[in-house]
Amino acid sequence: MRKLVYIALPVILLAACTKDISRFNNETKKPAAVPGATLFSNAIKNISDGLANASVNINVFRFTVKHWAMAVYQDEAQYDFTTRAIPQAWWTRMYRDVLNDLKEASRVITADAALDAGVKQNQLAMIDIMQVYAYNILVNTFGNIPYKDALDPNNLFPAYDDAKTVYTDLLKRLADDISKLNASSGGFASTDDLIYAGNVAKWIKFANTLQLKMGIVLADADNAAAKAAIEAADSKAISAAADNAQLKYLTASPNTNPLYTDIVLGGRSDYLAAKDLMDPLISLNDPRKSLYFGTNNAGDYAGGIVGKVNTFADFSKPSSRVIAPDAANLLADYVEAEFIRAEAKERGYNVAGTAEEHYNNAITASIVYWGGTATDAATYLAQSDVAYATATGNYKQKIGFQKWIALYNRPFDGWVELRRLDYPVLTLALNAVSGFPNRFPYPGNEQQLNGTNYTAAAAIMGNDKVETKLFWDKF
Repeated sequence: MRKLVYIALPVILLAACTKDISRFNNETKKPAAVPGATLFSNAIKNISDGLANASVNINVFRFTVKHWAMAVYQDEAQYDFTTRAIPQAWWTRMYRDVLNDLKEASRVITADAALDAGVKQNQLAMIDIMQVYAYNILVNTFGNIPYKDALDPNNLFPAYDDAKTVYTDLLKRLADDISKLNASSGGFASTDDLIYAGNVAKWIKFANTLQLKMGIVLADADNAAAKAAIEAADSKAISAAADNAQLKYLTASPNTNPLYTDIVLGGRSDYLAAKDLMDPLISLNDPRKSLYFGTNNAGDYAGGIVGKVNTFADFSKPSSRVIAPDAANLLADYVEAEFIRAEAKERGYNVAGTAEEHYNNAITASIVYWGGTATDAATYLAQSDVAYATATGNYKQKIGFQKWIALYNRPFDGWVELRRLDYPVLTLALNAVSGFPNRFPYPGNEQQLNGTNYTAAAAIMGNDKVETKLFWDKF
């Protein structure tokens, strides 16, 4: 033992005499700089994970749109968003985990002098498209949000910007991004582009479909702007299911679909079909019924009441397809694009086709996407309660109802459309703590850490009440 001490002593003394010890701060197992492509991939996965999730700590929109009910825990189904700080988690995901990563990705790629100019232009446009996508989610969740001052590490107290002003600027940015995308140049590598595996032509379709989505949301608030955005994007947007924008999860952890992680690996016995959705699926003989849900323990299809304690064994559960580890999560698709085109025609916009054609295309594509057939779709559409010419109501009611069904498993988009089209008319959750939530309240830490700007924004947003309608929700 004594010999070992003598041998070690010179090493200890040498270390003690070293004036510069900064080298010991180097993290040998963590890169000093993260590649821009990796940051881009991480941002896309974070935004998809949030939209796909069903955890009551992350995403509660399946209950809000009354597609799912809960067996035991009813707080979130009853619009209690503050107990688990859900608005804060949503806000943090979008700002910190998505937008900050995209900002850094843009900085790194801009500084890369070795990158081909055409590739760089495409990559920067794709990054900005995803920033627009994330900011669009934030505006449609909260209303006024930090925008111009956001993402500035030197400004700890960002002011909130007017939601319509932000929205207008986002559409301007998106149009600029579309003009810069060039399919003759490359984009991100297939392993880094989690949506289209490097296919720039499909990114052009995705960006134009996002413009369709954002344009139609404006229709009741600014018809001229909506018309211009939709007419410019129509012919270049997604026109087939093969162009769908989706993140394809894997069968191996940790890259499985969040629903599989939460429900299957987590062994959760909480999530059930909601009666509000199940009843029309049954009454209309909808072929998606058995594709959306399994049966209860007795082998029957049944939905529980949202906001009420429901016996798990008595009601249908999410189908095996929904909770598969490799189930894809859609960010934009042909179904959605066709419903928008149908509505645009009804509003008198100059887009190709007829409202009925687009309506039929949307429903057919939804049924086929979920595993049904074109024959199933034709039979469904032949029913008088479904056929466009004979279904009850005006175009908002017809399109709104069928779009609500088709946006199953895309609950955030379902929430936007439910507020915008006001159809179907859903009753409040049982024992609801508020009126129907037209927005999320601002996160609690904004009130604590950014109090002055929070107070000003809250006053504009109806004292931060969930019932306050956003600027585009006019009816």
